[in-house]
Amino acid sequence: MAKENEVRFISSSIKLKPYSNLLPNQHNSLPIFSNLPFCSQTLSLNLNKTKESINQFFTKIQTLTKPRKLVSSSSLLCSSSLALVQQGQESNQNVSVEPQLKGHVQSRHGKEDEERVLISEVLIRNKDGEELERKDLEAEAAEALKACRPNSALTVREVQEDVHRIMERGYFSSCTPVAVDTRDGIRLIFQVETNQEFQGLICEGANVLPAKFLEDAFHGGHGKVVNIRRLNEVINSIDGWYRERGLFGLVSDLEILSGGIIKLQVSEAEVNNISIRFLDRKTGEPTTGKTRPETILRQLTTKKGQVYSMHQGKRDVETVLAMGIMEDVSIIPQPAGDTGKVDLTMNVVERVSGGFSAGGGISSGITSGPLSGLVGSFAYSHRNLFGRNQKLNVSWERGQIDSIFRINHTDPWIEGDDKRTSRSIMVQNSRTPGTLVHGNQPDNSNVTIGRVTASIEFSRPLRPKWNGTAGINFQRTGARDEGGNPLIKDYYSSPLTASGNPHDDMLLAKLETVYTDSGDHGSSSFVFNMEQGLPVLPEWLCFNRINARVRKGVDVGPARVLLSLSGGHVVGNFSPHEAFGIGGTNTVRGYEEGAVGSGRSYVVGSGEISFPMFGPVEGALFSDYGSDLGSGPLVPGDPAGARLKPGSGYGYGFGIRVDSPLGPLRLEYAFNDKSARRFHFGVGHRN
Repeated sequence: MAKENEVRFISSSIKLKPYSNLLPNQHNSLPIFSNLPFCSQTLSLNLNKTKESINQFFTKIQTLTKPRKLVSSSSLLCSSSLALVQQGQESNQNVSVEPQLKGHVQSRHGKEDEERVLISEVLIRNKDGEELERKDLEAEAAEALKACRPNSALTVREVQEDVHRIMERGYFSSCTPVAVDTRDGIRLIFQVETNQEFQGLICEGANVLPAKFLEDAFHGGHGKVVNIRRLNEVINSIDGWYRERGLFGLVSDLEILSGGIIKLQVSEAEVNNISIRFLDRKTGEPTTGKTRPETILRQLTTKKGQVYSMHQGKRDVETVLAMGIMEDVSIIPQPAGDTGKVDLTMNVVERVSGGFSAGGGISSGITSGPLSGLVGSFAYSHRNLFGRNQKLNVSWERGQIDSIFRINHTDPWIEGDDKRTSRSIMVQNSRTPGTLVHGNQPDNSNVTIGRVTASIEFSRPLRPKWNGTAGINFQRTGARDEGGNPLIKDYYSSPLTASGNPHDDMLLAKLETVYTDSGDHGSSSFVFNMEQGLPVLPEWLCFNRINARVRKGVDVGPARVLLSLSGGHVVGNFSPHEAFGIGGTNTVRGYEEGAVGSGRSYVVGSGEISFPMFGPVEGALFSDYGSDLGSGPLVPGDPAGARLKPGSGYGYGFGIRVDSPLGPLRLEYAFNDKSARRFHFGVGHRN
């Protein structure tokens, strides 16, 4: 029996190549995640002694076929080449043939001139020519074959395509087509080498990637043959984890070690340096800024040594803009040389620091007179004192009856404090209407409350969405008539002060905690406030007052349902005008200000449905209820009983909201349980 002649396709094993650039170039602020190849196959063809027809067949392929670049659907199988080597030829005479998987192998004379060889039998074997131990893997390879079937005439291109199809299954590290010339015809054998079984994982450089994520990614793979396609999916999921969080990180290298150990190399770009660059408002050129760089840098949550996150950078930009002293803020990341780290440059454009302003507004506390409710104002403000983002405001407001002069200094972040504690100092002299408690006097006279206040408060974040405030507040309050003369009693002979003197003095310790789900008015919030009078001197008032408000917003289709509840209680010796007033625009609509009652305790509930109408206009339906819980007679002098206030009541109605540069404008028409009706107009959201 004559010795069988062989035509052998020799394939190399998988070789892994690293990903490319992690960091952006100089003109991009975003990372470039290149989906570059990290493996390749090389297929070589050796011709031994063959029949003349087979020799002519491959010679024609060598002559007519031009090299082509592989196009693969898998990023793991990136390129392949078919080299034709005849026995006795020099290496420099080799011709490289790279067929395109998804296209055609074109020849100078067209596809119809491609030489075909009749194949009588197609087998799947291991590299030693023996049957595979794993029949499931043999079935995988056989299922991948499309062109190579028994009793079919094949071209080199079709064999090459099936080689790639077997490799794309992911279970094999090499595939060698061997054509054996037998008496029955040419037998085509695909000799495959199976990947190792997965036995362990080594991951280097992943400082922020959770170990649990890696465990889940490789879950169920232990002891199973490594599948390159599945491995590619795992790599994409790891890259996706970084991408979803805006982190500069990806898998830069992968290697399958002996013993079935997979080694992953992850590259994470850490922040090397952060610098501030001030830009001119008009020219955009670098300039000298008024703000101290450390004042800006301490606002940033991004720190040196951290893996840079674009999401975190975006929040830092929003935080710096919220300081109120910048017109524009942007962060530009750039590679820090060849260190694999990133340098951040924050470009900032400063706003004008301060100036004078004048304006007008409406006070809901005045309901009579030819200029009822109109208020004029004049103010000077400096929003970046000493370049430390400190705020200074001096303002004066004057209405028909009320007036307020206020000096306020705020340091949003006390220097040297690592808890973001702010400090606010205020001195104020005000004169406001006393209509909430002492209004509706038969002689149409007005009682005003004069108040001199000096306070200092400290605030700081307690936890995410929670903020706390503590402070000391000194007040000297007293009642006056329209001419500014001190009053001790009102028209009904009810006392206007707790001490019986023209004024009451009090030193209040304040504690407050605030929860806000978001900055949106319709979001959920909770506020708890407590004030304690400290009788440092015998004549100073001693009382305790608590107040709480809760609000919940729910979206129902295009509409929003807003529910709110508030309540409070005061014990001790307090001024009558400090009682809780119920009724009006911000409590129970359909009533005048304070017309429902005034007491030591109160509760007010409100429900509202708002819905879009057109443009910036919204419609609203609402209902309110309020009660003094029977505590009206407990207020010194019982001012509510003297004015025959009901102590409880409800109102309902409809209105519109207009989003304007001045803030939300509210126009509402309400009915109450006494069959009365009235309009309410307000600027801003309800308390």
